[in-house]
Amino acid sequence: MPLLVRTWNLFHGNAVPPERHALLEEMVRLATADEPDVVCLQEVPIWALTHLATWSGMSSIGAVAARPRVVSAKLGKLITDVHHGFLRSAFTGQANAVLLRRNLQVEDEQSLTISRRGEGERRVCQTVRLAGVGLVANLHVTTALADEQFLRAATLVEELAQPDEPLILCGDTNMRPGQGRTYDRLREWGFSEPAPTIDQILVRGLPSTRPIVWPEERRRVDGRLLSDHAPVELQVG
Repeated sequence: MPLLVRTWNLFHGNAVPPERHALLEEMVRLATADEPDVVCLQEVPIWALTHLATWSGMSSIGAVAARPRVVSAKLGKLITDVHHGFLRSAFTGQANAVLLRRNLQVEDEQSLTISRRGEGERRVCQTVRLAGVGLVANLHVTTALADEQFLRAATLVEELAQPDEPLILCGDTNMRPGQGRTYDRLREWGFSEPAPTIDQILVRGLPSTRPIVWPEERRRVDGRLLSDHAPVELQVG
């Protein structure tokens, strides 16, 4: 049965232009309203990880990247509530998260560090192995180091994959097709063609449709444009 896979960088819960109040719940509910099977999220404030399952009605697995700069994510949220649009993740820290339809069986999950000492904010590639599907990877890289960290993440996922295991590589690559060397390398490795954006879902070992980038009107709620990134989706299987 085909699975609907979606990826979205939540921009720390901000709209465009950024506002004082966070819109994370509205974003998560919008991203899951049509009952997708797998949703990969980036730039999730750490305090929000405990709310994702309730907001989405899906199983939720989080992977902390940058830790809070204060005692706790809860305290970070209290500070950030002063103005979410201005403070973003300065105090709350941020994470990746994978949301799953509840009947999908998780065999294992890991968080792979893809940033190195001296590369600034910590970045991770989150992996979730799904029974009967394959290995799903959820990454977010730093703009100035996008090519290096993207290739580093893809290589780590390749090494983690079992022989002939299908791979679904999702997330914010911070680079478009035609930039750097990683897209060419992934094409050589047999991955599907990318979307014309920095946000991607790349598939190997499973039939897949071409990726669809949401138009602005689909992520506009009550006149607000949610996030500075558009969700990307495709079907596999």
